[in-house]
Amino acid sequence: MRVLIVEDEPALAGAVRDGLRLAAIAADTAGDGHLALELLDINSYDVAVLDRDIPGPSGDDIAQAIVASGSGLPILMLTAADRLDDKASGFELGADDYLTKPFEMRELILRIRALARRAPRSTPPVHELAGIRLDPFRREVYRDGRYVALTRKQFAVLQVLVEAGGGVISAEELLERAWDENADPFTNAVRITVSALRKRLGEPWVILTVPGAGYRIDVDGARDATTAEDTTLPERAGNA
Repeated sequence: MRVLIVEDEPALAGAVRDGLRLAAIAADTAGDGHLALELLDINSYDVAVLDRDIPGPSGDDIAQAIVASGSGLPILMLTAADRLDDKASGFELGADDYLTKPFEMRELILRIRALARRAPRSTPPVHELAGIRLDPFRREVYRDGRYVALTRKQFAVLQVLVEAGGGVISAEELLERAWDENADPFTNAVRITVSALRKRLGEPWVILTVPGAGYRIDVDGARDATTAEDTTLPERAGNA
């Protein structure tokens, strides 16, 4: 899951971003409306968290732009304005939820996950593929009925691969969807994480490397031993 946080207070934006990362939710931050609109134009998000009072186009303007785009992106208003009239105007603009400051990080995470679940999806909340059962809400993974303990990043990578339904996902797309905008594009974190994830899931290997293309889940069981190992070219070292 990837979230856009539009908040002009750097300390709060950073705290929210770090709190979401601890919950295996990738997050990008924008301190003004212009950057928020730019990020929305470039990236795909599951939820937008908007402070209404920000420089440039306001949070209200951002909400209207999201609604007008027809993307269906869920909007959570995050603001100090807690009067009923303020909340009513926020909902009228297209907000799906409203949380007033100060707030508990756990509540924000629960609200974000609830919004993401309610958003239109082509796949059910709990994903089952090739013997893997992945529950994004509970952050649980089972392989052929066996519980598999994963790190936050391993879980995020597996979720992207499982949601692809056996389709090939490039290393660049994994980096974009499971990490965030601050990730080093030359890092070897994707290769290292996939390798560790493959071992956590156990044999027979279910994550295949497609040379020159990326990774996919082996949905048909026709695994070629040469594609079970990561044969992609080594990437430049970077921060995992």
